[in-house]
Amino acid sequence: MTHHDEKLQTVVAAIRKAAEKRSGTPVRFDKGAISHFVPNPYADNSGRPKIDFSPFNELLEIDTKAMTATAEPGLSFDALVDATLPLGLMPYVVPELKTITIGGAVAGCSIESQSFRYGGFHDSCLEYEAVTGTGEVITCSPEKDQDVFHLLHGSYGTLARLTKLTFKLMPAKPFVKMEYRTHTTFDAFWADLKERCAVADYPFIDGIIHGPDKFVLCLGTMVDNAPSVSAYDRLNIYYKSTAEKTEDYMLAKDYFFRYDAECHWLTRTLPLMETKPVRWALGGMLLGSSNLIAWSGRVKSLLRLKKRPEVVVDVFIPSIRFEEFYRWYEKDFDFFPLWIVPYNMKEIYPWVEDSFAAEIGDTFMIDAAVYGKVNTDPNIDYSELLEKKVYELRGVKTLISRNHYDEDTFWKIHSKPRISGLKKRLDPENLFGDLYEKFKPENYS
Repeated sequence: MTHHDEKLQTVVAAIRKAAEKRSGTPVRFDKGAISHFVPNPYADNSGRPKIDFSPFNELLEIDTKAMTATAEPGLSFDALVDATLPLGLMPYVVPELKTITIGGAVAGCSIESQSFRYGGFHDSCLEYEAVTGTGEVITCSPEKDQDVFHLLHGSYGTLARLTKLTFKLMPAKPFVKMEYRTHTTFDAFWADLKERCAVADYPFIDGIIHGPDKFVLCLGTMVDNAPSVSAYDRLNIYYKSTAEKTEDYMLAKDYFFRYDAECHWLTRTLPLMETKPVRWALGGMLLGSSNLIAWSGRVKSLLRLKKRPEVVVDVFIPSIRFEEFYRWYEKDFDFFPLWIVPYNMKEIYPWVEDSFAAEIGDTFMIDAAVYGKVNTDPNIDYSELLEKKVYELRGVKTLISRNHYDEDTFWKIHSKPRISGLKKRLDPENLFGDLYEKFKPENYS
């Protein structure tokens, strides 16, 4: 903790110095980790002053009695579970890509197959330490400074910068046994998924829709022993296995990051990358979310030649509207596989505008994750088409990829009074940037 406090004072001094200049130009933070925003070939932050945040990547404490952990925001989930699993513990929610950081999981919204019961990773957090745009160090929790605690989630770092998090852990076992139930109709799949979530007889629930006649419900249980284990980090491809197997076993860590090698199935966009000879020869350089994102950054100039990038986005649909969404998706969007993650919000988050929240009408959401829809049709921009449909159904689209919202529509979804009110208190010089400005459509062209 002493070392953490030394790092904290260093970054506080840097933020105060930047705030004193009152330049109006937001700073950028070098987090020392790969960003899990979908790569934008047009992004250019080179003219913005930089503050080094890379040292904030340590696990500070695991309390095995209280079953809590305290860590800095740059700690990856890969490193976190390496520390907790030998102790028989795990986070309540482990996002599916290894280098997603715990701070990023709070500032954005990271969920996974545990989320039907526990919500997002941020829902397991007990306390945040953060630095404001004036260089003040604040501590908040559900009991202390509640507004700040709840609005840091979904703020994408525009209100304050997380420097330390304390969060709950739960018991874990060494292996995960998977059961794959294949349905040939949406109705059967949807009924089974809803029943499993209601009964909660499996700790891990998600689904992969391989096509209009192949719906796979993926059900996982932690176990102490396994007759054999599968690995999906090099030659074998996880999403394909769900269409072929009825049962599988994995090490717990391999289960958590079963989608990482392909970034779900984005390797399909690379010629021959799903063939074993190419995976054996080039997998070390190309497979894995970190490699794929890094290579996207290296070939920015080539990506700009595309009329539009592929559609890569998560959208949260109220479960009461999900059947309507799927019928539209199958007919008008027509891209598979589609990853389905049930998500219990517990309550609609305060960063959602009140009138929009009232129209959502549900706190049980379905995350429909689209990864790699080709978007070259001259007559249809599928990214915009999807965004409009989600808005029509009063769903919420994540902001970490291409956006089309005009400012008026954006603030119909996001609570400008709450966000702006805290912004004036926490970041009056706009050192961390405005939420809409960070994601406005002009940034993607």
